[in-house]
Amino acid sequence: MTRSSTVFSPIRRREPSSAFGYRAIVTGAALALLLIVVVAVALGPYQLSAGDLFAFLVAKATGAASPLSPPTETVILQIRLPRVFAATAVGAALAASGAAYQSLFRNPLVSPDILGVSAGAAFGAVVGIFLSLPVLAIEAASFAGGLAAVVIVYGIATAIRGRDAVLVLVLAGVVIGALFGAGVGLLKYLADPYNQLPAITFWLLGSLAATNPGDLTSLLPAVAIGLVPLALLRWRIDVMTLGDEEATALGVDTRKLRIVVIAAATLMTSAAVAASGIIGWVGLVVPHLARLTVGPAFTRLLPVSVLYGAGYLLAVDTVARTLGTVELPLGVLTAALGTPVFLWLLAVGRRTAWS
Repeated sequence: MTRSSTVFSPIRRREPSSAFGYRAIVTGAALALLLIVVVAVALGPYQLSAGDLFAFLVAKATGAASPLSPPTETVILQIRLPRVFAATAVGAALAASGAAYQSLFRNPLVSPDILGVSAGAAFGAVVGIFLSLPVLAIEAASFAGGLAAVVIVYGIATAIRGRDAVLVLVLAGVVIGALFGAGVGLLKYLADPYNQLPAITFWLLGSLAATNPGDLTSLLPAVAIGLVPLALLRWRIDVMTLGDEEATALGVDTRKLRIVVIAAATLMTSAAVAASGIIGWVGLVVPHLARLTVGPAFTRLLPVSVLYGAGYLLAVDTVARTLGTVELPLGVLTAALGTPVFLWLLAVGRRTAWS
């Protein structure tokens, strides 16, 4: 990356002037997420009142007899709660991955979508579906595809000298994403039109409709494994935003740190793609919103991005399954919402940068 890429974010806002301001933002985001969780569990074709839900949770916590009927318990435990946990995990994973990529590459336009990670992970997962592999094998193939995409893109950006680093990175991501997209199109053409093709097409649009408790056993650990190193290395990632030379002078092994962060972010993205399909814009827009409120420091950006991403995708998923009689694809909704929000962020950032 060239020195010009150290201009990290077009959105220039001061960080909260005190630790109290930051804690207030985190507390407010956590409370908002809790409220969205309650609404998401209560809403749906089978309506649940807040009182019934609270009584059910108290009964489960105390070991008392449940006040709800067995069908209602089944709706909560087997349908609503797994989907809520999956939506929060996928949203948190995509937002954290986007924040990590942006900080690591010192580029506000970087995201799992722009870098081609989502397309590579989708290609790997589609290969698994095409070969009728088990769930764990599909997730492994998704991770391999996502990792291959980000390695190729970063290798191209490093190899091409004398050009604008931001432009090379974005264009390389677009090209590699298109290449993996062509691979997905070829597999769709070769897939069985009665069984595999509908499954692949529906999955690529992004949905959590088929989520069950078993899916969480692979999704949640993968997201946790990816978040832990990002949280532990958050101070070093902050130092990386100064540039490789400055970070090395301060004792940071930039090569090893870059490998760990890329692997962690790619693991989370791949797990999210394998669980829900391609859900765009979360990894690009949510970190910008978080940076707008708490500043560019990764130590503050990561937890806020996780909370914002979890709440945002859970809210979108709730709207998708309750807005009409037919459930809307998540990828369509996030694109429809993310496009105007990102344009607004660009406008705000431009005015702020020149003010």
